[in-house]
Amino acid sequence: MLLFVGLGNPTPDSENNRHNVGFKIIDSINKEFNLSKQKPKFKGLLTTGNINDQKIYAIKPLTFMNNSGICIRELIEYFKIDAQDVIVFHDDLDVEFGKIKAKFGGSDAGHNGIASIDKFIGKDYSRVRIGIGKPKEKIEISDYVLQNFDEDETVSIEKISKNIIDHISILVEKKLDLFSSSVNNK
Repeated sequence: MLLFVGLGNPTPDSENNRHNVGFKIIDSINKEFNLSKQKPKFKGLLTTGNINDQKIYAIKPLTFMNNSGICIRELIEYFKIDAQDVIVFHDDLDVEFGKIKAKFGGSDAGHNGIASIDKFIGKDYSRVRIGIGKPKEKIEISDYVLQNFDEDETVSIEKISKNIIDHISILVEKKLDLFSSSVNNK
């Protein structure tokens, strides 16, 4: 049993923000693998299904980015999911735009959603870091991550989602290094 978590903010005007790339990935996984209809549970939108004979729960926390850990802790306690079976999809400024890096554990690197999850379940879970790059002009980081993707970036995010889906079986097996290299070489 695995829990996929997509980080983002639940407001309609946030839908296309850089900070919401985790939500976009979960939506793509839900659609591609015909997971159940999203239901509001555990302070998030929850879907369930199977990928490669593995039971999958997928959630988009509705607690806003900075409180994502509240939702995750409730869900893993209810279903008795080990933190090591949690995989979080999130934006990352320190990763080149369009690149993906998967890792187990580590620091939050200033990402408030990750910091919240660390606070509520510890650091022993996997992260799929989707690169949004750094701003090219002088702008506050908080403003940058809340900006919408432009047209070209939106097309790139769709390709990233497809690459993740094409290599999801590697991710389900938690072969994070192989997943990172495979998904970036497509």
